[in-house]
Amino acid sequence: MSAVNKEEGALTALLNFLVKLGLKDFYPNKLNLRSLFEINKNSIEEKTVLSLEEIPWCFLRKLFKINAECRSSIQSSIRPEENIEEDNDLSDEDLYTADDSRDDEVNPLDLIVALFHCADSSLQQEMALKMSMCQFSLPLLLPRGHKSQCTLMLWALRDIVKEWRPHEMSESRGFVEDNIVQANIPFFSFVRLKNSSLSKSQILNHVLSSGQQNCNIFIHRDVEGGGVKREIVNGLVEVCWYLPSGGEQLEIFSEPTAFANLRGDICESLTQFNFLFQVSTATFLFLDSVEESEQRILSSLQDVKSKLFLVFNRKGGNASEEMMSVKRLVDELGLPKNRLKVKDRRLNVAEFSKRLCEVIKASLSDAKDTMSIVDMVEKAVELGLSVDESKTDEQRKAAEEIMDDIGVRSIPHYKKLNLTLQGANWKRLSKLEKEECRLKTSGDSGLEDYKCKLQEEKTKIRQEQQNSDVSKGMKTFIKCLSTSDKEKRDVFLKWMKLKFNTHSRVELSVLRHKFKVQCKKKDVKLIAELDQALVDSSLGTEHYMREMGLIYEFSTSSSTTADEISQLPGLAAEMLLDGYPLELLDGDASNVPERWVTDVLTELHKKVGQRSRLLVLTVLGVQSTGKSTLLNTMFGVQFPVSSGRCTRGAFMLFLKVGEDLKSELNCDFIVLIDTEGLKSPDLAQLEDSYEHDNQLATFVIGLSDATIINIAMENSAEMKDVLQITVHAFLRMKEMDDRKKPVCHFVHQNVSSVSAHDKNMTERKHLLDQLNEMTQIAAEMEKKPSIKEFTDVLDYDMDKNNWNIPRLWHGTPPMAPVNTGYSEAVADFKKNLLQTVKKNPCNEVLQIPEFLEWMKSLWRAVKYENFLFSFRNHRVAHAYDNLCTEFNQWEWEFRKEILTWQTQAEVEILNADNESEVETWNRLVGGKKSEVSDKITDQQTKMTGKLSDYYKMKDKRAHLIEKYKEDFLNSVKGLGDEIKHSVWANLDCILELKLSLKKVQDIQREYRGVIEQKVMKLLGDCDASTLTEEELTQEFEKMWAEATGNVSGLEERDIAACVLKQLRKDFCNQNVNEALQKATDLKEMGTGPFKTRPDHVDTLMQKHQHLLEGDLQSVADRIIDSCTRFVRDKVKTDGDYQDSFTKDLLKQIDESLKQGNNHHKTNMQFEIDLKLHICGIASREFVNMHKRFLSDNNPHTQLEKYKTQYLSDFLDLYKNHCQRKAKDFVQSCIKPAVKQFICGSLGVNIVDHILTSSHSAEYSSRTIFQYNIQEELLLQEDFESFVSYIANYEIYVKDWIFEQILQKMSEDKTLCKLRNNNLQVIYKKISEAIDQAAIGEDGAPLPDNKESITKLISNMRKHLMKDISLSVEAEKNTLFQIQSSCDSFIKCLKISMKELKDQLEEEFSNSDDITETLNKLPIKPQDQLFKRVIGCGRQCPFCYAPCEADGKEHTQHHAAIHRPQGLGNISYESNKKLVDSLCTTEVHSDRSFRNSDTKGEWHPYKDYNKYYPDWIIPPDRTIEVSNYWKYVLVKYNDRFAEKYKAEPADVPEAWRKLTKEQALKGLNDAFNMK
Repeated sequence: MSAVNKEEGALTALLNFLVKLGLKDFYPNKLNLRSLFEINKNSIEEKTVLSLEEIPWCFLRKLFKINAECRSSIQSSIRPEENIEEDNDLSDEDLYTADDSRDDEVNPLDLIVALFHCADSSLQQEMALKMSMCQFSLPLLLPRGHKSQCTLMLWALRDIVKEWRPHEMSESRGFVEDNIVQANIPFFSFVRLKNSSLSKSQILNHVLSSGQQNCNIFIHRDVEGGGVKREIVNGLVEVCWYLPSGGEQLEIFSEPTAFANLRGDICESLTQFNFLFQVSTATFLFLDSVEESEQRILSSLQDVKSKLFLVFNRKGGNASEEMMSVKRLVDELGLPKNRLKVKDRRLNVAEFSKRLCEVIKASLSDAKDTMSIVDMVEKAVELGLSVDESKTDEQRKAAEEIMDDIGVRSIPHYKKLNLTLQGANWKRLSKLEKEECRLKTSGDSGLEDYKCKLQEEKTKIRQEQQNSDVSKGMKTFIKCLSTSDKEKRDVFLKWMKLKFNTHSRVELSVLRHKFKVQCKKKDVKLIAELDQALVDSSLGTEHYMREMGLIYEFSTSSSTTADEISQLPGLAAEMLLDGYPLELLDGDASNVPERWVTDVLTELHKKVGQRSRLLVLTVLGVQSTGKSTLLNTMFGVQFPVSSGRCTRGAFMLFLKVGEDLKSELNCDFIVLIDTEGLKSPDLAQLEDSYEHDNQLATFVIGLSDATIINIAMENSAEMKDVLQITVHAFLRMKEMDDRKKPVCHFVHQNVSSVSAHDKNMTERKHLLDQLNEMTQIAAEMEKKPSIKEFTDVLDYDMDKNNWNIPRLWHGTPPMAPVNTGYSEAVADFKKNLLQTVKKNPCNEVLQIPEFLEWMKSLWRAVKYENFLFSFRNHRVAHAYDNLCTEFNQWEWEFRKEILTWQTQAEVEILNADNESEVETWNRLVGGKKSEVSDKITDQQTKMTGKLSDYYKMKDKRAHLIEKYKEDFLNSVKGLGDEIKHSVWANLDCILELKLSLKKVQDIQREYRGVIEQKVMKLLGDCDASTLTEEELTQEFEKMWAEATGNVSGLEERDIAACVLKQLRKDFCNQNVNEALQKATDLKEMGTGPFKTRPDHVDTLMQKHQHLLEGDLQSVADRIIDSCTRFVRDKVKTDGDYQDSFTKDLLKQIDESLKQGNNHHKTNMQFEIDLKLHICGIASREFVNMHKRFLSDNNPHTQLEKYKTQYLSDFLDLYKNHCQRKAKDFVQSCIKPAVKQFICGSLGVNIVDHILTSSHSAEYSSRTIFQYNIQEELLLQEDFESFVSYIANYEIYVKDWIFEQILQKMSEDKTLCKLRNNNLQVIYKKISEAIDQAAIGEDGAPLPDNKESITKLISNMRKHLMKDISLSVEAEKNTLFQIQSSCDSFIKCLKISMKELKDQLEEEFSNSDDITETLNKLPIKPQDQLFKRVIGCGRQCPFCYAPCEADGKEHTQHHAAIHRPQGLGNISYESNKKLVDSLCTTEVHSDRSFRNSDTKGEWHPYKDYNKYYPDWIIPPDRTIEVSNYWKYVLVKYNDRFAEKYKAEPADVPEAWRKLTKEQALKGLNDAFNMK
């Protein structure tokens, strides 16, 4: 067959084989790494191979898991069962005719050749690397493919780095580390003539495995699949290396040695054979006989005497003839006799291999010139072989161009000049950012001034970074990355890695040796220096990627290269998708380039169509314990594996999740985070070691859904350190975000026993004991004494959360293959890990934007060393505000329902029969109380249900605020209790009012009877004579004066005594009688200003701090102002004084004192004096209220109201005027009731209108309310308003709300419309009641007589029982001696009702006194809105900022924005200057405070929770968020000082530059407003 036909035949065979395996579409070189990184069901659980097309993927998956069984696991499983049965029943004839090969079988060598033909260069390298780890032979010369010669696979082998210990280094324990293709080592080739009966591959395996368990490095006919007919392998040259470990007893060869194996007959692969012979130290030719043509080929070889060995297998039969042909060859070639090695039947393969091994050793000692694979390129080209690496010349030159810049400079010096952004400035900036958060070195300077100086230095460094020029090398690097050809980009990065590793390998090796020596000497200073030198001397592509990120981080939109730089995040995002890791945390500087990471991941989010649900997995452990190898094995990825501590930090890698797993895992990507090793005990003695590791662990654990703690069992001391660090991190995460319930697995490496899990029960128990011990230590450090055990921090199962992984290597490296048990154990762990982290579909999954938000919050917490939960996270704040808005709406619906019921109940009580006994009324009120209690319980159940349903809604992100669910549930209960107390009190007040009115009505009824008798007598006396109307009027006047002359009034109560009685009851349980005895007349109390005295406080410090500085006086004034406002609101109503008013007043004083005592520890004398003062003021107001009630309800006055009416009746008895009677009834009875109905509902209507109008957002949550009120303050720029807001917060808020209501009610006559709406409602009800009342009980109309009018009115009362209360006395007076028929009265009544409606509409239209209307309402809208936004009313213990947590029953208080403490009248004791620092700064510094709570003792601000455990004061998210109050202090510094009788604050110079616009922006940032 001609050479051309051979080539065509080989190509056809290759294509047919590719079709057979389903690989044709990937040929040539179209299969890439990205296709193997996807997480799908096949990658988690290997299933039986059922088709030939599945074989390549099964092999690759197992290979990438470094499973050494990957070559043999592709056979037999695809064979049908019936075929197996047939194999067992072959006939004799079949034994001789059966074909050796099967269509459903594949030779592993064919598969490997096919995959190398289909793989691109990156995949080829990765396959070679994994095969090398498995101790498989690797392709050196790949048989020709499409349009290519046989190829030298130099590039595919370039990335393999091996370590070995030559004989001369045995004593020093040194080792050599090098890229294997660059190593100049002896090279032995094994080839055969025709079908040699002796398997050279099997012989080689024996040679290389002597002393160890036999390892099938080369596939041969006796391994599984090796006997399958080969289709495309001939011409393949494989290579492997023997590498010594320094152990003389185990060594086969004392020096590293390479072995090549040519597949097929040399006559069919002459080019390969010639190449091997020329580059080899020696060539072993296996043959059974020699033909003439073969002899000619061998005779043409040069150096045949020194390089060729013949291996002859002597068999039976024609052995003598075959032996003679071989001897002729020996003679012709002139070979020494020792060059012929004969295996006869007496020797088995193992014995013969041992002899052959001795021959190789002898050759090694004679070897002089050795050649690296790199050096073989010239010979390959000379022989017409292609070299895969030749395609990479362009990228190699680019990498070399960058390397040439290094020249003779040291790597630290090069980095300083060319990678400037990650140098000293970046590290300094990182330290400044942490110092800005922790304020540990502020010295004696003011904290805010110190922060400003830090800010200035940061700004200066940023400016320097922005002005830094991009080096030539970086420009080349970015240019090469920016290519659209991904394979070229990958090749360039690989060349960069190879060049850098080669360049720095020697220097790093020396430094590591020195480091090792110093660790033994325990010289801390030198250890630190060498550790830093190792970092400085490391140079890799990751440093260039970091520099690229920092170029973007510090770039500005105005730079000349802005457009080019703006493309960098997209480029990095593309690389992330292609399987390259992204540096998340720069471990050298301990900093996160937030802008860079954010924009890269945002670009990635866009590229994947905003479908970026993430499942984050992290591995942590001591360095060099196999963390990266574990991740690489689990997921087939390429995290760098290094024995040296070079590049620090955390790297993230994105793995796409397949469609078949997306719904199951509920994510689109699995994100792997690989970290630098936590420092070993050698480094633990360094000053910042624990802090650095703690920050790293906290950060990555906080980002993760699952954390793998990797522990090497032999390093128990290291394990304890790792446990302490990780437990601390888990505890911090629980504190920061209770919703996160991370999965944690402990992986114990190097545990190989099959019974390890059971035998290690004691060890696992010991581990749990250690975890509990570490938890207690961490809890003590974090001041969380309630946490005692590890299970208090997260769910942990001693059996399910521990994994034993056997050793990675099966034997002694470097010749040991990967342990199959390691791969299988890791695969099992991966399967179970993904099973445990499956997301609940009901829970929200973090997409990239949410992940970034959480990352920023977390990193901020790490910098501040503050892990308290904070609403500074936009997502959390948004979720909380949304729930608050909903909750406030539910609360108003609750209140509205009960208030509506209350209004009706009050009317029913007022409508109760006046003739009934008081006990009957008491029972009625008791029944109403029981009814409302049931109604409140029902509303609480509904509201609780709504809350539970809300937390189940996926789109509400309620899981972010899961820890606050209990607070909201408590708020529901508290709301019910508050409403119940309020309604019961109102019902009691209505009963008291009913009793008071009964007294008035009893007197009225008595005198009404007298008057009516006298009117009738006068009528009889005058009936006989004819008198004029004027004369009749005169007679009536005489009679009226006589009848009403002795009307008695209501008895006036001693209201001051009543108030005093309630005050004494308030103190009944306290021994204060003597102090109260002096108070006999409250009317004399509180007439002058209240003055605090030294005996109002007990401690000497208090006397000094609060009295001399007037601090306590301002507190007392605030309480007095608030209580006076409460009293005046009460007396504005038309009712009488009730004792409940004083009880409520005293309750309010107690609450104010309770809040005040958080800042000022006052004694009983202060409470007594303050209450006497306030009750004195209240008594005078209540006395006036009582007198007004007596005046308004004086029986004589009430009778006088009806005088004109009686006169009219007297005169009308002659005329029987029906129309006037109906009109009088409407005006006297119905009109007051209608107005009362309108007022009763108007308060609720106003609140409803505001909450459903365009202004509703202002009251939707306390946070938004605070924002709006502070924004208005800033825009108005009124100093007194600021003072009022700060000093009298509640009063200011009430006034603000009232003004808002006034403004909104005056707009477009809104109040008039609301009144008219209510008027329409009651008019319709009364009209319907009139129609219904005109029908008797029998269903027939009432008789048309005057007696039916009484029945008509009675029926109307029943129909309107819950709506209005018609005065009985007014009815009796107006209908006295009515002579009209019922039908006429009804007709006139309807006319009068229409007139009343028109009259009231005109009255409402003309009314402009909205203030008086609001003050008279029984349900005041301002009070309802105030309750909605005031919350708990607590204030920050340092700056008095109001708490913004919604509801009243929350357990922790927080405020979005705190203030300089001087604004709250806090000044320095030494110089009386207002304090300029913010508590958000102080609580994270090393400063101290003292006050009455600390009993005058200095206490660290950091530990403020000891005295104020219910307050959360996180640091300001940015320095700008506090600009609002900084601006206010600067603007009004002198005026605040004058107001507080202090000296102006020494504000930092930077504050003086703040503008109003910056202050407003700070406010927006603080409240997360867009």
